[in-house]
Amino acid sequence: MTDKEPKFPTETIAEGKVRVQVPKLSAYGVCPSDYAPSKAPVFFNPVMEFNRDLTILALRSYQQTIKKEISICEPLTATGIRGLRFATEISEVKTVICGDISDQSVELAAHNVELNNLQNRVIVKHKEANRLLGEHSAPRTRFDVIDIDPFGTPVPFLDAAVRAIRNNGLLAATATDMAPLCGVHVKACVRKYGGRPLRTEYCHELAVRLLAGQICLTAAKHDIGTQVLFSHCSDHYVRVYMNVRYGCNKADESLKQMGYLLHCYNCLHRESAAKPFPETEIKCSECGEKMDYAGPLWLGRIFDAHFVNLMIQENMRVAFRNSRRISKLLNLAREEANMSPTYYVLDKLSGKFGFPAPSVAAISEALHNRGFRAVETHFNPRGIRTDASSSVMQDIVRKVSEA
Repeated sequence: MTDKEPKFPTETIAEGKVRVQVPKLSAYGVCPSDYAPSKAPVFFNPVMEFNRDLTILALRSYQQTIKKEISICEPLTATGIRGLRFATEISEVKTVICGDISDQSVELAAHNVELNNLQNRVIVKHKEANRLLGEHSAPRTRFDVIDIDPFGTPVPFLDAAVRAIRNNGLLAATATDMAPLCGVHVKACVRKYGGRPLRTEYCHELAVRLLAGQICLTAAKHDIGTQVLFSHCSDHYVRVYMNVRYGCNKADESLKQMGYLLHCYNCLHRESAAKPFPETEIKCSECGEKMDYAGPLWLGRIFDAHFVNLMIQENMRVAFRNSRRISKLLNLAREEANMSPTYYVLDKLSGKFGFPAPSVAAISEALHNRGFRAVETHFNPRGIRTDASSSVMQDIVRKVSEA
């Protein structure tokens, strides 16, 4: 046994092209579905393999667009599995710097680096995440890619991350604190993300937009603009991939994508507003009832069709265990890319107005027949994005249900 080998129960797993030692979950009386970081000395969640696979595809697609060797930082590394996969499965990676505040995490990650013979490209540092990022905020020390993948909110690390990323870099961030983002804990969301959530059927999309909005606002303080290349909601988290561009003009353009989403709980109508609205009640244009709001948040695109196409092509070149699931998500995201914000969930719509729940295919066909656009969404298998109004949706759902 070397000094870097773990002193707690572990098992060796294979994921992607690497083999790593991870905490043996059965030794702590838990299974992957209920795993919490406090139950083992080092955090590891096997369910997040899907997240890691998508990250590999996104980074490979990003590298296609910049066509140069890249440097990557993963400041919350735990077992080191993400950084090891980056170094192994992405071509032309100059260096991957991994960091963690935990002694045991650093020891395990360093051991896994040796296990995969990647000492020449993967560096593990015993640093708090913000301190590690702060050491790379000066020109010529910054990273091409920064991956913030915490247990909880990424917000405490965003300011240091945007200062440590190069012009035209890629910032990826995960948020697992879905209760605040989905409107269960409104005050917590406002504190962390600077925007108000709503408990609606499309709250998971609002979660993505609140996270993207916080990144946009954080970057703008440093005269940095942002653009969402890809995002998704899977399992218990949301994740965004944002391209960053230096310049006050870029930042100003990004800020134009911020705004509010108004929602009517009476008729389910929704609309966007670019500017703050007066304190007087806002009436729904469909039914006249008072509307509620979410935001400020990101109103711009949350998928870039070209970037998603690159990810689809990359997914065809690999053989992940999750490739089929990834393919379904990416194909839906490509269809969603040019649609307006929010979607209708048919069960919510039919239940609200007392109609039998129709099939997604039947409603999509009826919308197309009446000249409206309609696509499915990865956020909800019963969801449809469309340019039809809530009153039109009610009418179509009623007629399809009665047919």
